[in-house]
Amino acid sequence: MKEIRIIGLLITDRIKEAGLTQGVLSEYAHLIKSRLGFHEVSEDVCSRTGVILLQLTGNHDEFEIFEGKLKEIGGLEIQHMVFKT
Repeated sequence: MKEIRIIGLLITDRIKEAGLTQGVLSEYAHLIKSRLGFHEVSEDVCSRTGVILLQLTGNHDEFEIFEGKLKEIGGLEIQHMVFKT
């Protein structure tokens, strides 16, 4: 059975955590099939919080290592969706 794995990341302080998060995402780019990011922007201010949705491909062991690296970053909340096809 094949799996479609989606991970949602809530970044609570983009200014502080974006660089570290981007470093991990770049290191594990081979696992990322699709990436979508959201943050609120107005004329006066850019939100400090942001959401990134990732569709992953690869094997389960690599997913675990990738998530472990993300969990080492303060200010990230991680949510999962797994679809069996």
